[in-house]
Amino acid sequence: MRAKNVHRAETPKANMGQIRSPRPVLSILAAFSRYDQALDWAQQTTAEEWGPIALASERFAFDQTTYYERTMGSDLRKVFFAFETLVQPAELVRRKRRANQWEELYRDQHAHLESRPLNLDPGYVSEAKLILASTKDRDHRIYLSDGIYAEGTLFFHAGRWQTRPWTYPDYHCDGYHHFFERCRAYLRKRYSEDRDSQD
Repeated sequence: MRAKNVHRAETPKANMGQIRSPRPVLSILAAFSRYDQALDWAQQTTAEEWGPIALASERFAFDQTTYYERTMGSDLRKVFFAFETLVQPAELVRRKRRANQWEELYRDQHAHLESRPLNLDPGYVSEAKLILASTKDRDHRIYLSDGIYAEGTLFFHAGRWQTRPWTYPDYHCDGYHHFFERCRAYLRKRYSEDRDSQD
């Protein structure tokens, strides 16, 4: 007896995600110190290598924690710079390592009493998030390469910047959020200009 022809339904092929290069992001730097000259030095030095600064914040009082006082002293102030040249997110690793070199360079060139007179924290802003770099591992940080981790510090939702459970206390401040709103608007403007130039 002949076996009947059985038509089996073909198993649908899985749709693999397409690998694409990410959109460039807005590189930022947080610089803090008790010395205005250190913040001025950071602005000039980073602009010479990373290009013109598109946006700069006011100098905020950084008094939400005493964690840094032992190595940096008191009366700390923090300022943010956003750089005109958009970069790939992977550039964060190189920029964090470079920022660490600059901290050591400033310390060695200036006769301050503190062991760490200048702190430089690079990161980036996308339309959806603020990412900061770190050399320290935590449960919420993602390892990138060369000893550098990434932390999602803020995310943009419902028309405003939102915090995470691990977000640093000072990044809850409205003043910071207003500056990052300016950064996000600048980035979106750059995206729009790039689209227009390609039409």
